[in-house]
Order: sequence, then C-alpha cells, then structure tokens
Amino acid sequence: MQALREIGFAKACRYGFFTLALVVYRALLFPQLRTPFLRLLGASIGSDAIVHGPRFFNLYRVGLEGLSIGQFCFVGEECLFDLADRITLRDHATVSERVTILTHTNVGYRNHPLQPYLPPVAAPVYLDYGCFVGANATILPGVRIGACSVVAAGAVVTEDVPPWHVVAGVPARVLRRVTPADDDSATLANVRPGVIPLARRQT
Repeated sequence: MQALREIGFAKACRYGFFTLALVVYRALLFPQLRTPFLRLLGASIGSDAIVHGPRFFNLYRVGLEGLSIGQFCFVGEECLFDLADRITLRDHATVSERVTILTHTNVGYRNHPLQPYLPPVAAPVYLDYGCFVGANATILPGVRIGACSVVAAGAVVTEDVPPWHVVAGVPARVLRRVTPADDDSATLANVRPGVIPLARRQT
C-alpha cells in the first residue's frame, strides 16, 4: 500500500492507536470528560478551558502532544484541527463553532503530478492572548492570530493578523483596528508574542 510505504510502519501503528483512542473520545459526551482524556493523550489544556468537540486529523504526525490550549479558552463544536504541526491557543483565546485550523498542505502521494509545483508544507498555527475566531473561519498553515484580534465568521486567513485588528473575507483582509479601552490599554499594553507568560498548564 502506497500510504504505508510513505509514512512507515511506526507512524502507521501510531495512526491505528489514535484512531481507536478517538472512538473513546467521541463517546465522552461532555467537555468535562473529554478534556482530561485529551490531557491523558498528551494535550496541554489549561484550567477553566472549555473544549467541546473538535475533530482531529494527522494525529500520527505531531499528535496531541502538539496541542496547547491556555486557561479560559473556548473551543466550539465541530472544529477541525490538523495536528501535522503544532496548534497553540494562548489564554482567553476563543475558537467558535466549525473553525478549521490547518497546519499542512499536501496535494497527494509523492508521485502526484502536482508535487513539483505544490510541494508539501507544514507549519504551526498560533492564536495569541485574547483573540476571537468566528464560526466557519479557516486558518491556513503558519498563520499567527495576534493578541486581542478578531477573525470574522467565514474568513479564510492566509497570513498573520496584527494584534488588536479585525479581519474578514476570502482571503481575509484587515477591516479596522480595535481601539482598546483605557483599562485594557493599561492591562494589556505589553500584549506581544512572548511577553505575557502562558499560565501554568494542567497535564
């Protein structure tokens, strides 16, 4: 089988393990049960995070060890997370229903005629502190959603979103800048990648 030849026996076994594990995961109907199970499988999920029912694929690659969700985050129903590479949600990030986060693109097997023109790409996706992603949005590999930014429903995000900005459309474009209130300016003046420390995770 071509797929087995390309990924190798070890990754095929990993694929089988996670396929069975996700059967158990889907049988756990409530976030309060699913979250500890995801932690058991290697995900890092902060306290007071609500993780409803995201679907995962490419778990045989980076796997759930590559999923990091901060404190007070929300992940809605029917989201689709590609764990070919890492997905990071910092504290207070909100991912609405049916959001798709992609960390890789690949047109097919190594002998696919488009491979010379569209080679495989894998890159992590990073959702910074306090950002909001609207329903049915799609985030492509390598994108960073800036702190306290807003991605409108249905947007396709192909490039980084600056902090405190609103983007919308296909592909997503900046609509306007969010002007924080005085209290937020004082509290979040230093919201930049790597400045606000991630809260301690429960493992």
